[in-house]
Amino acid sequence: MLLEQLLVLLLVLVAHGDRYHPDIDLQFEAEEGTTRTNAVPLDVEYTAQYWYEEAHEAINKKEARFQGHGIARNVIMFLGDGMSVPTLAAARTLLGQRQGRTGEEAQLSFESFPTIGLSKTYCVNQQIADSACTATAYLCGVKNNYGTLGVTAAVPRHNCSASEDPANRLESIAAWALEKGKDIGIVTTTRITHASPAGAYARTANRNWEHDGNVRAAGFDPASCPDIANQLIHTLPGKAFKVILGGGRQNFLPNTVRDDENMLGLRTDQRNLIEEWQNDKSERNLSNAYIWNREQLMKNMESPPEYLLGLFEANHLQYNLEANKTTEPTLAELTEIAIRSLNRNEKGFFLFVEGGRIDHAHHANYPHLALDETIELSKAVERSMELLPEDDTLLVVTADHAHVMAFNGYRRRGGDIIGRSGSLDLNRVPYMTISYTNGPGARAQTEGLRPDVLDDDNYGSPRWRTHADVPLGSETHGGDDVAVFARGPHHHMFAGLYEQSQIPHLMAYAGCFDGAAETHKHCNANAAHSLGSPLLAVLLLAMISFACHT
Repeated sequence: MLLEQLLVLLLVLVAHGDRYHPDIDLQFEAEEGTTRTNAVPLDVEYTAQYWYEEAHEAINKKEARFQGHGIARNVIMFLGDGMSVPTLAAARTLLGQRQGRTGEEAQLSFESFPTIGLSKTYCVNQQIADSACTATAYLCGVKNNYGTLGVTAAVPRHNCSASEDPANRLESIAAWALEKGKDIGIVTTTRITHASPAGAYARTANRNWEHDGNVRAAGFDPASCPDIANQLIHTLPGKAFKVILGGGRQNFLPNTVRDDENMLGLRTDQRNLIEEWQNDKSERNLSNAYIWNREQLMKNMESPPEYLLGLFEANHLQYNLEANKTTEPTLAELTEIAIRSLNRNEKGFFLFVEGGRIDHAHHANYPHLALDETIELSKAVERSMELLPEDDTLLVVTADHAHVMAFNGYRRRGGDIIGRSGSLDLNRVPYMTISYTNGPGARAQTEGLRPDVLDDDNYGSPRWRTHADVPLGSETHGGDDVAVFARGPHHHMFAGLYEQSQIPHLMAYAGCFDGAAETHKHCNANAAHSLGSPLLAVLLLAMISFACHT
């Protein structure tokens, strides 16, 4: 009987879950033999107000210590999904080694930013987070529950009715920016309906409800709990986004329709949301374009339409190392066209850019792919630095959560970062510089001896799995703090250790589009702030002093 129950559970997970992010509510937790505190979250943590007040209090403290100048006309948030601190160290080493150096001394583009901080990534109900509760934190400014998006912690996962309660629904930083007349864009290498980008526009009790069939399979009516793709196309703020670039065509097309690459859609309501997006823009005489390959993207690069929707794969975009370069754009190219489009608004813009497949490669114990995807994110950040002036654009680069990748052993300087460690285990068997504490890379031991992974037939290929300790179908996230890098107006506000939910409040503070903008000194126009830079102010004061003494 127990075996039958376990088989049913497995089938449910496969049918309705995200293999990279299992639904914890449906898993058995082995509590026996473990210690656990009896502490529970504070009641106030279930409200949005608690997290707003916590962020504003922190802002006031920072403001008292540092008073910056100027306003961030543009704000770009770059998110490396699963980009842990060890991932950064290993990726910069790979970058340097690709350039013919030992590697350790190399630097990713954003590692040159003047301010670095750390954010705490836990959910209200989970010690180790997923990409949904973290997206709600860094895009909506409120911590909530694992697996939920754009709603407070008063919404348990799967609770449709609770997610529809107006008191539990949140507005994202994208909505805040829209209210101030800024343009919005989202760019990702995952499905555009995946948890991270969806945090900018969706409100749902389950991150997996990406199309209407997922909602129906959970026993709910999509009319009551609209799927994430529908929310992007038909509700604010999503339908006002000027740029939408990523993957996930399958969630926008009927399950009877094949896309441009002959892949079937997944929608059971037989609605074509791509056509509905096009019709909405055309009926309002707004220039628009739907694109699905790199050639089309490059044709629009110099002069993008007012609204641009690009869905480049049925599912996630391909890993960069495996991508068809004639059809698949790079993250840097996606970022560039987004900036060229949004920068036409004199009031500025907010842009969210995600390197989402770092996370997927880690889940599969593919270190080479994970590090390469991190380098691709660095290239996208570098392109933004080339296109936009530092004095009016705030760039923030961070991660949503960590992974359990270890950068270990005692290899000599310059050793192949994807290769073996500089030492052997107690049985004289090699181990790798990069390994994982859990995941599908775990190998069975023979009489207590680890297998030599250097003997694997595909050793050295991008999809070779390094070894792991605990055998799992998918490697787990880590609970580490993640780094936050900032450059541009008020970058100093991102220093220190703080709750992840402070990040959107800090970005909006710099751009003067948060709820308390009228109280911030730098948001009030006056002669001192119109000088534009401390250097100009010093020069002007010197000129005044000279005039007074002649």
